[in-house]
Amino acid sequence: MAKKDAAEAACDVDLIERIRAGDQSAEEGLYQRYSARVYYLALKRVGSASDADDIRSETFMRVLAGIRAGQLREPAAFASFCFRTLDNVASEMARYSQRATALTSEPPAPVEHEFLDDDVKSAIRRTIERLKPRERDFLRMYYYDELPKNEIARRAGIPEERVRLLKSRTLKSFREYYLRLRKLSDTKRGGTSPL
Repeated sequence: MAKKDAAEAACDVDLIERIRAGDQSAEEGLYQRYSARVYYLALKRVGSASDADDIRSETFMRVLAGIRAGQLREPAAFASFCFRTLDNVASEMARYSQRATALTSEPPAPVEHEFLDDDVKSAIRRTIERLKPRERDFLRMYYYDELPKNEIARRAGIPEERVRLLKSRTLKSFREYYLRLRKLSDTKRGGTSPL
C-alpha cells in the first residue's frame, strides 16, 4: 500500500512540476487523475449532481491557480491540498445558498411608486429563484449592495478578473430564464409578450 501511495505522490509531483513549467497537458492529466474523486466527494456533501459539478469546476480552477501561484509548497501533498480546497468551495457554496434562500424569502421592501406590473414582478421573482445560489449572490452584491469588483471577488472566492465572466454568465442565465417564463406566461394568457 505504501508503494502505491509513493507512486501516486510521484505521479502528482511530476504533473505539478510540468504545470509550473507551463505544460497545459499536465493540467489535463491532473484533472483526469482527480476529477472523479472530487466529483463524488462533492456529490456526497451536496447531494445534487449539478452543484457537485460546479464544485468540481471551481475546485480545479482554484487548485490550478494555486499551483501556478506557488501556493502548493509540497507537490507530494497535492491530494490534501485538493481536498481541502474542495471542502472550502463546498462550504462557501452552502453559505451562499443559505444567504440566497434568506434573500428570496424576505418580503420585498415597500416602494412608493410602482414601475413594473405584477406579471413582470412575478416573472423576475421566479427567475431569481431559479438561478444558482452563486448567481443570486452575485446579483445581490453587484446591483443591490453595489459592491466594488474586488470585494465581490473576495466574497465569491474568485480572482478579480473572473468577476466580469461571472457577471456575464449570471446575466445570460437570468435573461434565458426570464424570457422563458414570460413566453410561458404569455402563452397561457393567449397574448403576446411586451418584450
